[in-house]
Amino acid sequence: MVQTIVLYLIILVGKMIEVTMATTRIVLITKGEKLKGAIIGFFEVIIWAILIANVLKDITADPIKLVIYSIGFSLGNYLGTTFEQKLGFGTVRIESIVKEEHGVTLARELRNKGFAVTVIEGQGKDFKRHVLIMHIKRKRTEEAVSLIKNIQGNVVITVNEIKPVYGGYGILKK
Repeated sequence: MVQTIVLYLIILVGKMIEVTMATTRIVLITKGEKLKGAIIGFFEVIIWAILIANVLKDITADPIKLVIYSIGFSLGNYLGTTFEQKLGFGTVRIESIVKEEHGVTLARELRNKGFAVTVIEGQGKDFKRHVLIMHIKRKRTEEAVSLIKNIQGNVVITVNEIKPVYGGYGILKK
């Protein structure tokens, strides 16, 4: 009985780790980090092969292993996306449309925090605006958005994930 419970736990935790690795691998590859993705994929497949060999062994005698494996897969998806968000791989483009009187102050504050900002003058419906454009590491998105909102509460902000960037302050990709 104890052996069976230990096997179930190994299957559950192993599958969660394997799927978390798969999620991370896919994100890395789509962001241009092919070598890192390939290395993770190597270990992911080793874990998968060991798990599937144990799950399929006498599956008709113990179908609960399949249920545990499926639960591990589901939890791994959740854990993998959470883990990947925390790692914050990649680069984003943040564009904010602010009141003209806040544009210079906001750009200065962002630059003081280490962000590179391009300011473009624009015209809104009724007033002149400044459009601030930044390409930053994704893990700093929350910091930048928070800073922008603190200086001007009613602001239009868009955040888009972008492919690897070549050149630029603080995000040079070799």
